[in-house]
Amino acid sequence: MDIYTIIFLALAVFIFLRLRSVLGQRTGSERPYDRAAPNVAQRTQDNNNVVPMPGTVIDQAPMPPNADVAPADRWKDIAEPGTPLAAGLDGIAAQDSSFDPKHFLSGARSAYEMIVLAFANGDRRALKDLLSSEVYESFEAVIKDREKHEQKTETRFVSIDKAELVSAEARDRAAQLTVRFVSQMISVTRDKTGAIVDGNPDKVADITDVWTFARDTSSRDPNWKLVGTGSAG
Repeated sequence: MDIYTIIFLALAVFIFLRLRSVLGQRTGSERPYDRAAPNVAQRTQDNNNVVPMPGTVIDQAPMPPNADVAPADRWKDIAEPGTPLAAGLDGIAAQDSSFDPKHFLSGARSAYEMIVLAFANGDRRALKDLLSSEVYESFEAVIKDREKHEQKTETRFVSIDKAELVSAEARDRAAQLTVRFVSQMISVTRDKTGAIVDGNPDKVADITDVWTFARDTSSRDPNWKLVGTGSAG
């Protein structure tokens, strides 16, 4: 095995790991795609949760008055009382009285779809507004590699089945929220001739992503950005 072969194999492994960390992990339960199934864009549009244009980020709407809400019910349907998640949400709310986790999750679902599709389409402008600089650099490295090899990725959401908070933290005026997304999507990468190099246009893959969003609660900017990505089986 010559040195050029070794370099090529090392590069291939690096790109595979990058793509896996960005787009999540297939569970191995891919199934044929029903082309009559509604896509997530239409379903979220009906709920007024879709992000209307590139560049829109997760904003923070004021939380309804909760003076009469018992502490045990404060995070009802979001976190169990006495859990680390509930304590983290208390910490964020102490720094930002307008914090509303349900509103955040609604925006996070829309941002998740936008980020995945922007990454697939190589839309750097949209990604810059939604990602931290560190995460943007990782995404752009994969986009550049696709462009170098004249490859295009086509991704379509079938549904976003779940978006749930798994952790929350407030430290030094910085708030972080980690969300587990469970979705179904179809993704395929083709070379310049149209030949498939990865994925399957006729198979639905179950994807689980664990993403962390953050914002400076002392800032007048109400928007959250993606600061970390991971996947779970």
